[in-house]
Amino acid sequence: MTRRILTLISALAIVGLSAAPAAALDLVRKSAASSSSAPTAVPAVTAADRIMGRADAPVTVIEYASFTCNHCVDWTNEVLPQFKARYIDTGKVRLVFRDMPTAPAQIASTAAGIGRCAAPGRFFDVARAFMSGQAAAFEKGDARDWFAAAIAASGRTQEQIEACLKDPAVGQALQAEVEGAVAAGVTGTPSFFVNGKRVDDHSLQSLSAAIDPLIRAR
Repeated sequence: MTRRILTLISALAIVGLSAAPAAALDLVRKSAASSSSAPTAVPAVTAADRIMGRADAPVTVIEYASFTCNHCVDWTNEVLPQFKARYIDTGKVRLVFRDMPTAPAQIASTAAGIGRCAAPGRFFDVARAFMSGQAAAFEKGDARDWFAAAIAASGRTQEQIEACLKDPAVGQALQAEVEGAVAAGVTGTPSFFVNGKRVDDHSLQSLSAAIDPLIRAR
């Protein structure tokens, strides 16, 4: 496994990408281990967030996820299609995606950076490429095709992505997002908040149990 991870990381240089800051994962580990304070409220949704669904949807679901998290892939493949059909496509819910990089940190942070560097309206295309290709990339221990597919879905050239990843603002935004997640008590992925309240079980049944009363109360 260590050799595969090293091969994945070396692929960043092979495809010409500069690794985005990997300090995010260290921050998560250190903060989770040392913090004894009560969680704060999950950060409010802003114009910088990546959102699927209508802006005026009555319910907001925030997902903290990582492109190197296999449980996030499972949720994307097994739950999201039904969740989207039931809630997002019907205008009842807007889904907000936020980054929470997991191991290997350099790979996850760079993938998060590519998502942030995508052309307007193309983030979820990049996310789909990363999630659908994750298993094959880690099985082969080769991320070249994985990154290439995500860049192809981004609406940007590789040169544009490379230049964007070198912008300190990209790493700073990622760091700030992780800090907000840690402060809100997020320690693993995927993690979900429904109108600001954490839902520990991310099955469709549990999410529906949190969402449906809010819709009925409108």
